[in-house]
This record gives sequence, structure tokens and C-alpha cells, in this order.
Amino acid sequence: MKDSIWPVTLIVLGLTWLLYSLDWLPDVHWLWILGLAGAGVAILVLDGVTKSSIVAGPMLILAGLLSFFRLYHGLSWRFIIPIMLIAAGTFMLAARSPSIPESRNLKRRFERGPEEDQHD
Repeated sequence: MKDSIWPVTLIVLGLTWLLYSLDWLPDVHWLWILGLAGAGVAILVLDGVTKSSIVAGPMLILAGLLSFFRLYHGLSWRFIIPIMLIAAGTFMLAARSPSIPESRNLKRRFERGPEEDQHD
């Protein structure tokens, strides 16, 4: 069941986005902002600090924060894109640190061996 949390999250986010695009939901911009930031926090909480989560989690949180500033304070794309690029590069450099462990799921897969991996 734990392995199905991300597909279910994607389905819920996609369905919410579709219903919003069809104007079947009230005008709630904060839902998108909280969804991005919440997904980033969820990655960090569920996977811990690993080489992949140290990039993906903060990037989603930053995307939610920048979306807030775009929607409510008029932040332009000419600032958002460079900020995201700088942040992505910074997080990728941080992920190279030997003190940050590899992904737990990836490590478990390699420890089990290929014959056990086929049962997933």
C-alpha cells in the first residue's frame, strides 16, 4: 500500500486540476500552492534526506512559494525561471555531498537482488 501513495497523489492532483480547469471547483489558487509545497514536504518526510529528495522536495516547496508570489504579488516569469534554475543547481550540488545518503528505495532494490525485485 505504501508504494501506491505517489500514483494516488498524482491522480488526486490531476483530477483536482481538471475539475478546476473545467470551472467545477471554486476559484482556489491556494490549492495549487499547497499541493506543490505539500508534495515537497511529503517527499522529505517519506524518503528522509537522500540524494534525490534533497533536490525534489525543496524544488516543489520553492515552486509552491513562487506560485504564491506570482498569483498574489505579480512576480514575473523573468524572475521565477532564474530563481528555479539557481535553486536546482544549488540543490544538485548539495546532493553531491558524501554525507547525504543514496535513496532508501534504490538501496533496498540493489540489496534484494534482481530475482526478488520481479515480485514488486
